[in-house]
Amino acid sequence: MSMDGVAWRSLYNITRAKSGSKPFSKETLKRVLGFAKPHRGKLIAFVAVSIAMAFLAVATPVLAGQVVNAIVARSGAGEVIRLAALIAGVAVAEAALGMVSRWLSSTIGEGVIVDLRTRVFDHVQRMPIAFFTRTRTGALVSRLNNDVIGAQSAFAGTLSGVVSNVVALVLTLVVMLNTSWLVTVLAMILLPIFLIPARRMGSRLADLRREAAEHNAAMGTQMTERFSAPGATLVKLFGRPDEESREFAVRAGRVRDIGVRTAMLQFTFVTALTLVSALALALVYGLGGWLAIAGQLAPGDVVVLALLLTRLYAPLTALSNARVEIMSALVSFERVFEILDLEPLIREKPDAGEVPPGPVAVEFDDVRFAYPSADKVSLASLEEVATLDTRGGEEVLHGISFRVEPGQTVALVGSSGAGKSTIAQLLSRLYDVDSGAVRLGGPVPGGMGSTGVGSTGIGSGRGLDVRDLTFDSMRATLGMVTQDGHLFHESIASNLRLARPDATEEDMWDVLRQARLEYMIRSLPDGLDTVVGERGYRLSGGERQRLTIARLLIAQPRVVILDEATAALDSTNEAAVQAALGAALEGRTAVVIAHRLSTIRAADVILVVEDGSIVERGTHTELLAADGRYAELYRTQFAEATAVAEEAVPEL
Repeated sequence: MSMDGVAWRSLYNITRAKSGSKPFSKETLKRVLGFAKPHRGKLIAFVAVSIAMAFLAVATPVLAGQVVNAIVARSGAGEVIRLAALIAGVAVAEAALGMVSRWLSSTIGEGVIVDLRTRVFDHVQRMPIAFFTRTRTGALVSRLNNDVIGAQSAFAGTLSGVVSNVVALVLTLVVMLNTSWLVTVLAMILLPIFLIPARRMGSRLADLRREAAEHNAAMGTQMTERFSAPGATLVKLFGRPDEESREFAVRAGRVRDIGVRTAMLQFTFVTALTLVSALALALVYGLGGWLAIAGQLAPGDVVVLALLLTRLYAPLTALSNARVEIMSALVSFERVFEILDLEPLIREKPDAGEVPPGPVAVEFDDVRFAYPSADKVSLASLEEVATLDTRGGEEVLHGISFRVEPGQTVALVGSSGAGKSTIAQLLSRLYDVDSGAVRLGGPVPGGMGSTGVGSTGIGSGRGLDVRDLTFDSMRATLGMVTQDGHLFHESIASNLRLARPDATEEDMWDVLRQARLEYMIRSLPDGLDTVVGERGYRLSGGERQRLTIARLLIAQPRVVILDEATAALDSTNEAAVQAALGAALEGRTAVVIAHRLSTIRAADVILVVEDGSIVERGTHTELLAADGRYAELYRTQFAEATAVAEEAVPEL
């Protein structure tokens, strides 16, 4: 490698390193070694190959010096050819070992990436919904990408670099000192001139790159938010495009300026180090040549010293930065371990059971619940805050008790923020109760019991606590449709098969027919293969909602949860969705949260939830007759509907 190449490699290593790394614990190192265990055999082979390559790297200059000595001594063409053949053999061996080293490095590195990413991905999937409501998605994805790759470098690059550089440095010093201790010592005097600018200028370059990365991240965030369908709509309706462009241009201009400064610093850095290398070579050739003329040094030894000079400076420079590189890799490991150490609040018990076959009843027994504080479900680094908000723990549900028999429908109504959606989330076990129990089980003789105000309506039997059930059993038993009707940026078929991977095309067309979507989807050029767009934005609101209902139907759940499934729809789409919901609810136990009271008149029982408590319960007729909170809500909606209808009638 030339001195110019050494300068560029040194620059690359320094600017990649992160400054300000904190000391790592022994526990972190143990966990890192735990990830290395599955690759132990390849790691040993990798280190062995790196050592062998270090020996070969020193062998070439020594052989080159012997060639020069053979020529000067006129040892004959045979000796020169023999040495040349040895040099060629060393080159071939280096190339072969280089390929083996590269294969081992990539295999180990990519293996570590797979292990880490899979472990983090699986762990994140087990996190509660509260984690995702607080975490920035970009920060979480960064852990799976940047930090995992940074951790991988500890195995793929730093480990081999340290081992091979130590071996190369020792061998080079031994050979150089044995060749000429005087030239070697004088060459070492120039080393500080080589290292000092490398450390200082390299640190400045690293700071500039980090600043550029921050600006690029800000631009990336701006583009991600503005280029999504809802973000673009918001900007067009309320945004200021000119100001947005100016803000983006300022950041882009800053990145441009940093790029210019970085390019000039790089050129200055490499030029300075190349100059130092030239001075070192001048010293070797000048002093070595003088000693050779004086008969104190063989001519070939001058060549050996000159060629070994780069082998001396390169490992010394790399090893001077090795600690920073190792610390940087360990910091990446620690950031990954931060995610893995965040314990999921919702866990499956080792002895968890299955929901019994047959019709399923739903029971809430004196349920009390408070949303967890941020410090229990999130990390400050994932929220871009200095410290997590420790507030929380205020009870939002107070002694909720009711029972829904198999095949019956219970409707939850009340003011916004009363706790209706929280009840639905507890039933689907997106959260766990703080006290009381949510149960699933078979029918109880006597039905739902009294539906009068204040009655619990709980039968004498008890189902299984959802905390004692497997996640797979819960997913197979319960199905939920939310207000936003979220879809993935995939085909219609893929979105349907999310609920049932083994569904056939006939199954999909059947549920689409029930959801009143068959004709529309058959009219599309790609049919079931039509990609719905991010969050399903290529479909209308009603179509998107009916597709989520079709997804529910294809899953064939025994318990259906509808959380404001028609709240955002107009009357035409609402009628179509209600017809689809009729098919979804038929023969199933249902918990329905509704804003429009007209949609839940036929419910077997209506629960009025206010401030986290059930204040009324009964049928539509019973609650109107009681003239309580439900009757008040109904009259308010009826009056609003009448006023809207009257305003729509033109004056004569």
